[in-house]
Amino acid sequence: MALVWLKFILCLAIILFAGTKLARYGDAIAEKTGLGRIWIGLILIAAITTMPELVTSVSSVALVRPPSPDLALGTLLGSCLFNLSILALLDILHPHIPVLSQASSRHMVSAGCGILLIAIAAGGILAGARFPGMALGWVGIPGIIILILYFVGMRRMFLSERSHQSSVQDAPSQYKEIPARTAYFRFTLAAAAVIGAGIWLAFVGDEISQVYNWDASFVGSLFLAITTSAPELVVAITALRLNALDMAVADVLGANMLDIAVIFPVDLFYIKGAVLSSVSSSHLITAAVVVVMNLLVIAGLRLRQRRKTFIVVSWYALALIGLYIFAAYALFTSGIGLS
Repeated sequence: MALVWLKFILCLAIILFAGTKLARYGDAIAEKTGLGRIWIGLILIAAITTMPELVTSVSSVALVRPPSPDLALGTLLGSCLFNLSILALLDILHPHIPVLSQASSRHMVSAGCGILLIAIAAGGILAGARFPGMALGWVGIPGIIILILYFVGMRRMFLSERSHQSSVQDAPSQYKEIPARTAYFRFTLAAAAVIGAGIWLAFVGDEISQVYNWDASFVGSLFLAITTSAPELVVAITALRLNALDMAVADVLGANMLDIAVIFPVDLFYIKGAVLSSVSSSHLITAAVVVVMNLLVIAGLRLRQRRKTFIVVSWYALALIGLYIFAAYALFTSGIGLS
């Protein structure tokens, strides 16, 4: 038992070290390419930090016997819940002013896109029992629609960010001492370390669940959700400390959109049918809470309050924490784990 916890601590240490480097060199790349922190966080860093969820969810239907589509979808939706809770932690760590008041209002597009994708996934779960034939081969049509909309949304956001960056006056360079080639190389090394350690951490988390007989329980699946989201947590906190707030928020919202888009590769590997037609309706609880949490994020970005409601925390941060606890309790009582 001691060995598995040693592996767990080692994984976290690697993610902590590499995650800080990933955020720093990602910020340098955003400056040197002119793409901006939002785009780098939304696509590049989000893709890296989401790899543990991708591997864990695909493994749940491709390697686990019998395949567990509930565990796969639970991993993705549970990670969305935890990622949005990271914004509450950032708000607590951000002094005086609500964190979303300092972030760009352009994040509302990402949050809105996340709502659309999660709504389609929920619709696929609802329609699964009534229309089991909604598939091309064994791949569900909702998963295909989600993937297409994800790429369409990313392209629109890319064009919007490029237009915005070209209209912004040149800001003082923060990374003059780092050559562009060095930034790319070190970012790649940090990304490889985060991906490798994050994937390893997901399997270590599953091993811990099995050692303590948590594999079929609420506690085990909740623990797995937190472990797969460790890279997002580390990168977001590091970006906040670098004063790269937009990159931190973009990473969280971009990771959530990508988590939902991962439903498509899960569908590809789950050959027994459309994955959304094969899961418990209890996942609708998670989907509904994720939608409400995204709406709270949009409200925080739109209202732009100058002071925190409760000195150290904003009202929406408390609401995000409360919703996460509510979802965890609801899933516990419903009999399905929050993964």
